Amino acid sequence: MNNKNIMQTSIKNTSLAVAIACSAVFASCNQSAKETSTKMTDSTITAISLPDTAAFQKTINGKQTHLYILKNKHGMTAAVTNYGGRIVSLFVPNKDSVMTDVVLGFESVEGFEKSKEPYYGATIGRFGNRIAKGKFKLDGKEYTLATNNGSNTLHGGHPGFQEVIWDGKQIDPSTLELSYLAKDMEGGFPGNLKVKVTYQITDDNAMKVSYEATTDKTTVVNLTNHAFFNLNGEGSGTILDHLVQIHADNYTPVDATLIPTGKIEAVANTPFDFTKPEKIGKRINDKNDQLTDGKGYDHNFVLNKHDLSTAIATVVGDKSGIKMEVFTEEPGLQFYSGNFMQSQNMMKGGKKDDFRTSFAMETQHYPDSPNQLSFPTTVLKPGETYRTQSIYKFSVAK
Repeated sequence: MNNKNIMQTSIKNTSLAVAIACSAVFASCNQSAKETSTKMTDSTITAISLPDTAAFQKTINGKQTHLYILKNKHGMTAAVTNYGGRIVSLFVPNKDSVMTDVVLGFESVEGFEKSKEPYYGATIGRFGNRIAKGKFKLDGKEYTLATNNGSNTLHGGHPGFQEVIWDGKQIDPSTLELSYLAKDMEGGFPGNLKVKVTYQITDDNAMKVSYEATTDKTTVVNLTNHAFFNLNGEGSGTILDHLVQIHADNYTPVDATLIPTGKIEAVANTPFDFTKPEKIGKRINDKNDQLTDGKGYDHNFVLNKHDLSTAIATVVGDKSGIKMEVFTEEPGLQFYSGNFMQSQNMMKGGKKDDFRTSFAMETQHYPDSPNQLSFPTTVLKPGETYRTQSIYKFSVAK
């Protein structure tokens, strides 16, 4: 072989070697990109796994149910159904920036229909909390309600707002408006009550809930939401190590049927003192008649003076670091520690609703207000508009 041929062969071999090397490099880069993409995709899927919207398409009592998805610019995401005006999912970032579903719910509308616990995520009305013996007087007339909690009416009795199909209108990607007409004497309450509830995910990672109602007859109204929270994530176990702080120097003690006695008592030197952060489970098993009657915390806290710019309660998930601050225009807050959860329902995360695996913070007027004249009034008259707002804001504890 002459020098020319040797040189050409050398060049060809070198070019082939470079080509093979480059090909290997690109293959390696492509494989790396593919793995990164897959990991990112898998992470996103794992972080936000919303229920199938098709599973919320059903006709109930002649009306269509839906699932609405709300998002803000940071990725905080909520799923809300017009069946009962319920928050189905609520994804917020934890301390590791992993999106975490902090609300218990079901994979389908049938799950909510068949649930042994009727209030998961629901809009509550006409009257949140309990009314003694299902009776109250208004303008000299006695009204009798459906009783559904022993001898008492709980959360509006039957039909409560958690059972009805709301008219839904998605205003923008982050806002849903739900409306409902509760007809005169529905559930035993007087007046045609026009109700509007607006759910909005704001860009400061808050869920804002705005309530509005008008009536054509004097009536009583006390609206709230009954989201069941676990800030470590749905299905993550007990909430007893969550830290809770409630800015309330007083609470309303209850009788054995959980109806307020009418007294307002100081929380100081009792298991109800959450004026400083305390674990939910620290004193929940103390010997205390109120804890015995409530099977834990299921009490209305009389909030200290506040406005919508001041957080009246803060909860921190012990594992996730997720902090939830509660803001409200309401005078009271019902703190419920999941005492009646009995592992009877399979939730959307694949875990059952075991004892004390969620809590509720229901902003409200006091229980049994129609029968307790010393409590802030819940009376709504024709020509007046009921308006109130509550906010659940999420961040990471520092």
